[in-house]
Amino acid sequence: MFNSTKKNSDNNFNSKRLVGIAALKAGDMPAYETVHFVDTQQSVWNYSLFTEEDINNFQQGTHYRLYHLFGNKQLEVLGKHGTYFAVWAPNASAVSVIGYFNKWNKAAHPLKVRLDRSGIWEGFIPGVLQGEAYKYHIVGYQGIELDKGDPFAHFWEKRPYTASITWQTQYEWNDTQWMQNRHAKNSLAAPISVYEVHLASWMRPDKYNEETYNTYEQITERLVPYVKEMGFTHVEFMPVMEHPFDGSWGYQGTGYYAATSRFGNPQGFAYLVDALHQAGIGVFLDWVPSHFPYDAHGLFMFDGTHTYEYADMRKGYHPDWNSYIFNYKRGEVKSFLISNACFWCDAFHADGLRVDAVSSILRLDYSRNEGQWEPNEFGGNGNLEAIAFIKDLNETLYRDFPDIQTIAEEATDWPKISKPTFEDGLGFGMKWMMGWMHDTLDYFKVDPIFRSVFQDKFTFSMMYFYNENFMLPLSHDEVVHGKSPMIYKMPGDEWQKFANLRTLYTYMFTHPGAKLLFMGNEFAATNEWNYKSELQWDLLQYPPHAGMKECVKALNKLYTTESALYELQFSTEGFEWVDLNHRAECVMVYKRKGKNKADDLLVIMNLTPVVRQNWEIHVFGKDCWVEIFNSDDAQFFGSGTVKNENIKCEKVYIDEDWYRIHVNLPALSAIVLK
Repeated sequence: MFNSTKKNSDNNFNSKRLVGIAALKAGDMPAYETVHFVDTQQSVWNYSLFTEEDINNFQQGTHYRLYHLFGNKQLEVLGKHGTYFAVWAPNASAVSVIGYFNKWNKAAHPLKVRLDRSGIWEGFIPGVLQGEAYKYHIVGYQGIELDKGDPFAHFWEKRPYTASITWQTQYEWNDTQWMQNRHAKNSLAAPISVYEVHLASWMRPDKYNEETYNTYEQITERLVPYVKEMGFTHVEFMPVMEHPFDGSWGYQGTGYYAATSRFGNPQGFAYLVDALHQAGIGVFLDWVPSHFPYDAHGLFMFDGTHTYEYADMRKGYHPDWNSYIFNYKRGEVKSFLISNACFWCDAFHADGLRVDAVSSILRLDYSRNEGQWEPNEFGGNGNLEAIAFIKDLNETLYRDFPDIQTIAEEATDWPKISKPTFEDGLGFGMKWMMGWMHDTLDYFKVDPIFRSVFQDKFTFSMMYFYNENFMLPLSHDEVVHGKSPMIYKMPGDEWQKFANLRTLYTYMFTHPGAKLLFMGNEFAATNEWNYKSELQWDLLQYPPHAGMKECVKALNKLYTTESALYELQFSTEGFEWVDLNHRAECVMVYKRKGKNKADDLLVIMNLTPVVRQNWEIHVFGKDCWVEIFNSDDAQFFGSGTVKNENIKCEKVYIDEDWYRIHVNLPALSAIVLK
């Protein structure tokens, strides 16, 4: 537990690093006490940060900076230092602040309800400073009494404790250069190679003790140079928002405005983001506006009835995750969620949000059988208010933070996920290409003897690729719950498994679209991901795993330095099938094209364990080709014996630009020519 008299070393307040980024800017509005009488004789002084316009926008679902107003704010009022509290509890008959400072006395500090029927309870408590643990004691619907954490708190006690802490997310940033230039790094015309990370289990102080965590500062010391070494352009953190249960991986949150205290205070997380930015690495955050858990201190039944969630459980309950779904029709909830998305981009300089479970947000029939859901007013299965929320979310984020990206984790055929809202799209920047992931893994799982039958599964992705701006994910979901680690999805003996996986990764990095690789996949972890432990770093002492890591590093370098792989990665002009006519041999050839024809690349996949010498390919436009990548390279634990040091090239037709080239294809490999 944490209070003003007992602070652990990880959570010490560092005043030198604070600036008022999360506080109200001076001059935004006159101080309350200059225009209102403040009754200083009461334990809670009447005080407010809200204007009439704030209240109207909050209720209409159009207030996108609620974090400046709600929660706790350390202020000086009439010469007294203390904390202002504000909470939305529209069905409450009484709300008070309880904590160590008043011995959890529910009668000691009652908040005052606003008279405008907004349902907001607020007040200033002198003497309550930064670092106090607190909750709201709510007398709610039908007299039920509840103790709730603060939905807008920036800091919470470390689980299993459940109180919020008076604290502000304020940090002196040193990433000016990144912020000024990130439009180029986050552009859809730039290479985007993402390393997906679960902070707790990437590396622990003791891999055998799930209760041990590195601090944000310790994570920074280890993670930043590693990501830099590997050549990833971005990291994506699985949810860092406060959550009570480690086994949810962060996807069932209670503290939407708080970086988890497992690793320290919010300034520690800002330090991690800052260091990544200074190293030239972008930061995407997993964000979960789809559902929340039923923990007693969280959002569920916040004031004794359905405040944040739908009251109709056909819409309000998620059967897959035993959790509750936000009421997207309610203006106050919409303001809460969009403000939260803005908060992470504003206070923590996030370069984008990967929005979780978009399918479940959009579809009324998601994971529901007939009779378990009610069609919308037009008879369809779309949640109309949720669709409006998503569009408003993306419009707001791209308006206020034009250099970021929003990425949809959406697994259905819902149209125009990543198209602009003015084209009747949902407005995301990118969408996870789940079909590519499933088809590709299905193909590579097949014994090479039978792959010729499944060539269409390999090539199908380009039939629909241009429908969306796709990110290719090999994510955490594919290496848990009995799905096996990536290396054991591959057929054959040890050498063939590693050769197959290197080829799969080469296909991923040379296929159009952004890339995402889950931690541990880069060195072929042999266990499924275990959130209770850490990655199998000891595997890197073995040549096959060290070689796999070198292969991924080389692929990142290839992707980020060869413009043909990213300049037109979402355009029909950036890809061309060259040869699909050798189904029996499982050899496929495609070209990746940039804005300059001289930059074009030829990718040749040989997907059987047969070496093919002097393989003939017809290609248009170039009479000179050089091998720049070979997945069978010895430094990758390949054979290193089949190379193309001098590629023979001759004209097919004297009057045309068609050429015949001959190359040597290693077994189970991919080579790239330029």
